[in-house]
Amino acid sequence: MDRNTKFTALYERLSHDNELQGDSFSIIHQKELLTEYSRSHGFLNVRHFTDDGISGTRFDRPGFLQLMKEVEAGHVSCICVKDLSRLGRDYLKVGQIMEMLRQKGVRLIAINDGVDTEQGEDEFMPFRNLLNEFYARDTSKKIKSVFQAKGRAGKHVASNPPYGYLKDPEDNNHWLVDEEAAAVIRYIFQLTLKGYGPYQISTILEDSKVDIPAYHQQKLGIGLFQTRELKYPYRWSSSTVVGILNHREYLGHTVNFKTAKHFKDSHSHYVGASQWVVFEDTQEPIIDQDTFDRVQKIRSNVKRWPNGWGPAHPLTGLLFCADCGGKLYEHRIDNNRPVSKFGCGNYTRKKCPSGHRIDAATLLNRVGQALATLQTFIQEQPDAFLQSAQEAISSQQSSDIKQQRRRLQECHQRRDELEKLICRIYEDNILGKLPDKRYELLNHQYEAEITALETECGKLQELVDSYVDGGANARKFMALIARYDNFDSLSIADCNELIDHINVHEKEYKGRPQSPQQVDIYFRYIGLFIPPEEPVDPEVAAAQEEKRRKIEAKKKRLHQNYLKRKANGKQAEYERRYEPRRQARMRELKAALPQRGIPLADFQKQQAALMTAKAPQEGEVTP
Repeated sequence: MDRNTKFTALYERLSHDNELQGDSFSIIHQKELLTEYSRSHGFLNVRHFTDDGISGTRFDRPGFLQLMKEVEAGHVSCICVKDLSRLGRDYLKVGQIMEMLRQKGVRLIAINDGVDTEQGEDEFMPFRNLLNEFYARDTSKKIKSVFQAKGRAGKHVASNPPYGYLKDPEDNNHWLVDEEAAAVIRYIFQLTLKGYGPYQISTILEDSKVDIPAYHQQKLGIGLFQTRELKYPYRWSSSTVVGILNHREYLGHTVNFKTAKHFKDSHSHYVGASQWVVFEDTQEPIIDQDTFDRVQKIRSNVKRWPNGWGPAHPLTGLLFCADCGGKLYEHRIDNNRPVSKFGCGNYTRKKCPSGHRIDAATLLNRVGQALATLQTFIQEQPDAFLQSAQEAISSQQSSDIKQQRRRLQECHQRRDELEKLICRIYEDNILGKLPDKRYELLNHQYEAEITALETECGKLQELVDSYVDGGANARKFMALIARYDNFDSLSIADCNELIDHINVHEKEYKGRPQSPQQVDIYFRYIGLFIPPEEPVDPEVAAAQEEKRRKIEAKKKRLHQNYLKRKANGKQAEYERRYEPRRQARMRELKAALPQRGIPLADFQKQQAALMTAKAPQEGEVTP
């Protein structure tokens, strides 16, 4: 090997764990050892590659990557390390690296391990690599156990408190509210309640020159960005806003173990909420529980598009199809006019027989009228409302709760039966009546069924425990609706606060815009509730009913005539004659859309999507 054209690489690595071992593991000591060894063994052309404070379980180390780049280029004749653990603590990865060095003709020397590949292969080298990985695994296990003990004792395991809190100078395990940041957090929650999405909120904060969390903490001398230059200190991102809106710590709780990490991973990853450990009321809250819950409900309901279409409709996410249970989504263009309508999302996917389309403005008006009527009834007859609401809540819950209790009892009985069966097959296996293979198969099946039953029992028990007193919920709704003066302009926050969900039925006559359409409004706390109607004079009621009957009879007759024209082809002939006028009208409407604040490109994109997905409804006709 020509040592004049190639160089000897001296590689040093130190992890944070090794720093605890003293000076013998220090980078300086490794450099001195390797330099002296290379000098005494005639390696004159040497270069140092160093990684300080990086774990050996990682192989994205800058110094190591630079060394491998030189090896690939053919510039390295020999690599010298203090011991094999400096290369890494993953025995599979280190084995691959050593094989690659062998193929490249690069000599490897590990001084303390007595390894020199030029002297021949060392049969114990794989075992050394395995022990090096075991050391890393054992160290990780010990560190993790310390964090587990600390976290389960109710102490914070995060090295830094989240944006909005500061460490108490007298007690690092206690957080104090950072009032400047807390004001921004409350502002973000209030903007969400007003219907703004994360993208819109981030734009508002950036325009207002509000410091991003990293820059705010940097100015305070805390956090992870103290030495990093932040080029855009006011550029908020949607993900930052979303993270703030999801932080349960702002309720005053300590939430530990939200992330997990394997000892070979370089980054942690988030885990499900079921694995979190929560300790309530450990610090002063920034956000109250009611505000937090309302924000989560709004965010779970609304799907936003930062494309200039404006805020979401107040009822977005609250509307459901009465037939298939799917969500109703807003369409902002109807027959080339900027008119908002809701339609069943499953209809375009052929999973629902009809579109359940309903005018958004009309529906919002109906919701406002229903709330106003309900408020008047509560104000005038509070005792009657309490009694009626309690009866309605009990009737809605009684059938469900009976089924849940019955199923819970069945699950418990089946679980007891399975426990007896496991004991029986165990005895049969011991006595030789049941072969081992059959026993293992049956035991696995029974254990899997028991696990599934225990999960179902837990969910059913939660539902049974959530059975509430109707009177208490009725009083909550009374206090809630009393805060409102009128319902003329409902916001997205108002709708999510007052309404649980709304079921929309199909029109009685498809294709007729003015057809009657049933809408079931389920209010928060009290569910579906219709105030009793005031008594009406029988003669007046009869006259009104007769008038309504005549109108409906006329509409039905006109609809039947339309169906006849459609069957005999006259309707299609009329539509062909009308088509040039319809196309001219469409061109006029398209030209007017940009003047009304709707971007033409966005209109064309949505119109194309609607035309591709939409299936014709029975009786639909362009007037």
